[in-house]
This record gives sequence, structure tokens and C-alpha cells, in this order.
Amino acid sequence: MGDHKEQPLRVGAAVRRRRRALNLTLAVVAERSGLSVPFLSQVENDRARPSQSSLEKVADALRTTAVELLAAADPACSVDVVRADTTELAPEPQTRSLVRGHHQMHASEYTGDHDAGRELQHRNDQLLYVADGAVEIEAEGRAYRLGRGDTLYLTGGVRHRWRATVPETRIVVVAVAEHIEAVRDRPRR
Repeated sequence: MGDHKEQPLRVGAAVRRRRRALNLTLAVVAERSGLSVPFLSQVENDRARPSQSSLEKVADALRTTAVELLAAADPACSVDVVRADTTELAPEPQTRSLVRGHHQMHASEYTGDHDAGRELQHRNDQLLYVADGAVEIEAEGRAYRLGRGDTLYLTGGVRHRWRATVPETRIVVVAVAEHIEAVRDRPRR
């Protein structure tokens, strides 16, 4: 009970994001689509579900496709439980996604060591939380030592690498999902 089940998609937020990205008013989208402003407002607020025909008209008005709007839609459920794996932890490094689906936030748990030579750079902001063990993180030319319970925040675009300094270290990484344009490109220093 309470676990995620397939739910219908809420396309309203995707329509609103696309409309705002194009700097269009509801009136302009209504004029282009032949649909009413009140109906489009209800769609954006998920108080009305557009038919396939209406969704295609909205998509055309937003210079996209119905498929793209549906792909960017939010699931209707707001609660999803991801259960911990009950098997014994293997000695080799493991990665586990903590959030299922296509959301504005992504979270992963890394257990064990990590390829310390691999430099990472993510488009959007990240928070690293040390759940167990200890790590060394190199970011922006500085080294940081973190232990259990410590966090490190990285803005989008920061090049970094990390390595576990204690066996069976667990790190949780929470980030704004890559498909979201959360930050504009920052000037390089």
C-alpha cells in the first residue's frame, strides 16, 4: 500500500512550461489552437483532460507534438516508495536509483568505491550526502573530506571527482534532473 502504481499523466504542467518557455500568453495559444482561454487554463491546472484532438491542437500552437507534451507530463500520483534492496551488499561498487520515472529531481545511492579518476560535470545543481563512511571530493581545484552525515552542494557546471576513503561508503546524490533547464549556462572562469 502506498507504493507507486501506474497513474494517468498530468499534461497541464508540461503545457504551461512549454507555453512559458515560448513567452506566450494563454490568449495567443487559444487563438493559434482554436480552443478557449478558460479551457486552456483548466488544462494547465489539471482540472480538464484534453482529448487527443485538443492535445494535438495545443501542441501545434506550442510548436511541438502531442507525444513530446506527454513525454514531459507529470505522473498523477504524488507518492512513490522505492524499497531498499534486501540482499547483502556486494563488495563491488553499486549504484541504486532512489527516484523512479521522469521527474524534476533525481537521486542515486552509491555504495563502495568510485572511479576516482573520472571527472564529473553536471548541467544542474547537486547535493552529495555521505550516509556512511567517508569520501574525498575534489571540486574547483580544492579537496574536501566528508564523513558520515556531511553534505556538499555543487552548482551546475562544477567539475568534480570523488573517491571513497572507507570501505562500504554510501553516498546519496540528489540533483535537479538533466532534462530540466534549471540553470542558464554560467560563464567559464
